[in-house]
Amino acid sequence: MRTAKVHRIPTASPDDVSGLAAAIASGAIAPEGILAIFGKTEGNGCVNDFSRGFSVSALQALLRAHVGAAADDICLVMSGGTEGGMSPHLLVFEVAEAAPGGPSPALAVGRAHTPDLPSEHLGRMGQVRAVAEGVRQAMVAAGIRDAGDVHFVQVKCPLLTAARVREADARGATTATSDTLKSMGLSRGASALGIALALGEVAEAALSDAAICADYGLWSGRASCSSGIELLGHEIVVLGLSKDWSGPLAIAHGVMADAIDVAPAREAIGTLGVSTGDDTIVLAKAEASRSGLIRGRRHTMLDDSDISSTRHARAFVAGALAGVVGHTDIYVSGGAEHQGPDGGGPVAIIARRIVAEQR
Repeated sequence: MRTAKVHRIPTASPDDVSGLAAAIASGAIAPEGILAIFGKTEGNGCVNDFSRGFSVSALQALLRAHVGAAADDICLVMSGGTEGGMSPHLLVFEVAEAAPGGPSPALAVGRAHTPDLPSEHLGRMGQVRAVAEGVRQAMVAAGIRDAGDVHFVQVKCPLLTAARVREADARGATTATSDTLKSMGLSRGASALGIALALGEVAEAALSDAAICADYGLWSGRASCSSGIELLGHEIVVLGLSKDWSGPLAIAHGVMADAIDVAPAREAIGTLGVSTGDDTIVLAKAEASRSGLIRGRRHTMLDDSDISSTRHARAFVAGALAGVVGHTDIYVSGGAEHQGPDGGGPVAIIARRIVAEQR
């Protein structure tokens, strides 16, 4: 029987791994048990966001010093952008041997890495199918047999650079776009539909190259996808509940209908039977509504030529959720193509149950 531990560690800069190093040195975290690390870094979250790769490099150096080549198996998902009051931090997911008699089912964590994605597959069905297969593999790794027990899937996906587009052209292949910024959205969208396909939220017959980032009636209520320059394949982390795991931690999720719809977060907290507080982990997606409206009132996030709308949306949603849980160490990722309805997005809560659910 396995048990999951989640450690939230504040960071002073993208390359600050001192908190993680101290936790390892004190024995609070066993490095060989680390499955994945999510991070919020204070970059712009766009193509040229150096903070993600900087953070990954620093984390890999620390982890390799402790576990050697096994560090390459750890999923490092860095999400750029801590606009507004969002606090830069790391979420370290660790697996350990469970104590006998613990509550079950409990939080389960599974991971998978996909092969490098050919650039011409990005934003197309080739990427959708690659992510779907990776999600299935991560579910098996987590001991989750029923897709209904999956509550959040985090995917770090690649993007196109000018060099990657040229390389594809040289092979006689054509990419979905030559616009590197647009490629981020296409990659997130295809990855989200891959999650939806794996979880049975969308039928494969409804999917096509043309539907990606076009038919927004197709979406997943449990997908969180973040694109970055620092990888060529996908790093996939599935979070859910499994009877193969025990312990005090559990997870629940909901779908925000718009940027100020915090009721699903409150309901997820209520499902877990906990009160809010510093121990609550919040994972969410955010995007400015394409209609330019929030509950009938105009917003200007799409009209700002100086700041990307994803940056506005991250700050806005993080602020709304911080008011619910009472802290700003919140993981909000921008760019929610096919991740929840227009202007809304999935939100998941991980917390220590006061009364363990049995089933």
